[in-house]
Amino acid sequence: MKPQTIRRAAAALGLAAAMALAAPALAQGVNATSEGPANQGGTTRNAVQGEPNASNPTASAVSEDQLFRQLDKLTGRVTIPDAKAATLEQPQGREYRGFREGTLPWLGGIFVLGMLAALALFYFTRGRIRLEHSEESGRKIQRFNAFERFTHWMTALSFIVLAISGLNYIFGKRLLMPLIGPDAFAAWSQYAKYAHNFLSWPFMLGVLFMLVVWIRDNIPDRTDVTWLRQGGGFLGDAHPPARRFNAGQKVIFWSVVLGGIALSASGLVMMFPFAVADVNGMQLSQYVHATVGVILIAIMIAHIYIGTLGMEGAYDAMGSGEVDLAWARSHHRLWVEEEMAKTASGPQPGARAAPAE
Repeated sequence: MKPQTIRRAAAALGLAAAMALAAPALAQGVNATSEGPANQGGTTRNAVQGEPNASNPTASAVSEDQLFRQLDKLTGRVTIPDAKAATLEQPQGREYRGFREGTLPWLGGIFVLGMLAALALFYFTRGRIRLEHSEESGRKIQRFNAFERFTHWMTALSFIVLAISGLNYIFGKRLLMPLIGPDAFAAWSQYAKYAHNFLSWPFMLGVLFMLVVWIRDNIPDRTDVTWLRQGGGFLGDAHPPARRFNAGQKVIFWSVVLGGIALSASGLVMMFPFAVADVNGMQLSQYVHATVGVILIAIMIAHIYIGTLGMEGAYDAMGSGEVDLAWARSHHRLWVEEEMAKTASGPQPGARAAPAE
């Protein structure tokens, strides 16, 4: 055989061997792009490097670089019945993570700390609103009956626990975990979550009771306009006339009722995942629940301040259910006149109750 013929045969064999070795790589490239590029709306299946084979047994593994460059949701394949578990990451999830880690802490700090700062400034400039004594001082008039006080305290105590456990969700890992350590923080957060879930039920029941018992006394009227124009007596010494609820108390009432309904509805969606909403619906519920929650916490801080430190005599309405008649006439003159007009002898211990400041 001629040397030239031998060289041609060797070249043909070399070319055949090269093509055989390149075939798996070519097939791998086709598989990786058969369903569209991973960074153009594909899934994690698009991001794999191909089918495993003898030369590359890890070809089906996801490329870390391709995952980082993924622009659409990342999904995979699961063998469990819950197909939702195949979604690893989706755009709305990244948006919620930005809200959860960035916007929400700022909202919480602005509303809660801002309210505390405003109340501190008010206290040190205005001081405590003192009880005005008169010839009626020492006489009592009933403001709340037993059921009304029960409704108030059941709702209030439940909300306090809900507020503390909710704020732990926002600020706990930033403020508390560095102080007590990760193990103690994990245990505390677990029990806080249990308390949040279980005490949400008496809170929802209390909001319902409040709506039924007090809605008639919380319909806005003309006296509220006068009360607001005069600053409710907080900006001066004179107290504008008010009925069972003044305008400020009506704001508190509707904040609790409407805010409580929003918290209840969004909370139930999250408490029973995927029962009435998909993952996007539950993330929307998180937005509503967290935002309304921090706003209502700030409002309740103001309410607690007025009912305790801010106004002398106000706590008695929810403590014993009775208030000093001079205090009632000063802050709720129209209501006192209505109550005293019901009898010829003045206020009665069993008179119809109404919320106090």
